[in-house]
Amino acid sequence: MRLIVTWLILSLAVWVTSKVLRGFRIKDGQSAFIVAAIFGLLNFLLGWLIFAVFTVATLGIAWLLAFITRWIINALLLMLTDKLTDRLKIDSFWWALGAAFLIAVVGTLAQWLLRGLP
Repeated sequence: MRLIVTWLILSLAVWVTSKVLRGFRIKDGQSAFIVAAIFGLLNFLLGWLIFAVFTVATLGIAWLLAFITRWIINALLLMLTDKLTDRLKIDSFWWALGAAFLIAVVGTLAQWLLRGLP
C-alpha cells in the first residue's frame, strides 16, 4: 500500500511540475503516472549507484553535500526518463534541475500533509 501511495504522490508532483514549469511537459494527465513509474524505477535501480560513483569521484564531497548531489542525480534521472519515453519532454538540463527541485518540494509537502491525516 505504501508503494502505491508513494507512486501517487510522485505522480501528483510530476503533474504539478508540468503545470508550473514551461520547460517540463507531459502529454496528458495519464502520462504523469507513467513518467512517475519510470522515474521511480530508475531512481530505485540507478540512484544509489550514481550517488556512489559521485561520492568516490569527488573523494567524499558528494556525500557531505548529499542534498545537492541527490538534486543533480534526480535531474539526470529525469533527463534519462525523458529519453526513455515520449510522454515527457524536458527542454534542457536547467529545466530538469528546476523540475527535480519542484518535484521534491511538492512530494515532501504531500507526504507531510498525508501524515497529518488520521
